[in-house]
Amino acid sequence: MYFPQKRITIYAGHYGSGKTNLAVNHALALRREGKRVKILDLDIVNPYFRTKDSEALFRREGIELIASEFAGTNVDIPAIPAAAQSAFDDREASVIIDVGGDDSGALALGRYQRAINDEGDFDMLLVVNRFRPLARTPEDAAEIARSIEGASRIRFTGVAANSNLGGETDAETILSSEEYTKSVSALLGLPVVYRAVREDLREALGNKLERIQPVKITGKIWF
Repeated sequence: MYFPQKRITIYAGHYGSGKTNLAVNHALALRREGKRVKILDLDIVNPYFRTKDSEALFRREGIELIASEFAGTNVDIPAIPAAAQSAFDDREASVIIDVGGDDSGALALGRYQRAINDEGDFDMLLVVNRFRPLARTPEDAAEIARSIEGASRIRFTGVAANSNLGGETDAETILSSEEYTKSVSALLGLPVVYRAVREDLREALGNKLERIQPVKITGKIWF
């Protein structure tokens, strides 16, 4: 498994990059290893696809979801859940954080930057999908990363490659994105921690890519 094993893992990146799907898959993988897991939904700017969509799944798996009471409703008020601080205070739990795709989401994360930076036991992954409009080029993705770092006051530690075309994704879609992924990595001086691959495509990719992390589609949409 290539999902990070630090106590806190933060997923951030451009709008529509697939952060939530990766966060959900990561939380489930940790739970199935026997760890106690909390997932903190700080995606306060996107009412359409959030970790709260998987609330019933988390309940079945014994994962604690901390999300705004307005998430999943038609009232889209930027609101950080009151219980969010407990994710940082509970040192025995693994914490996955899903951050919104613009400065508002990064600013929400910034409220906890001191606790995160002081503890030090964290990874913050930049999720990149070269097929999304806001990050067509590696330079676009790098600019978004620097904006998130500036707003949150937390530095990225790695890249999670998640290039896909939804249901049209095939092995070639992923292979054709490799140059993009490596360019983002080089521009930011960050390692590629893993390459997310839909489970049914893993065999087709064989040994063509390193650090392949199979994932399931857990929400309403792939990206």
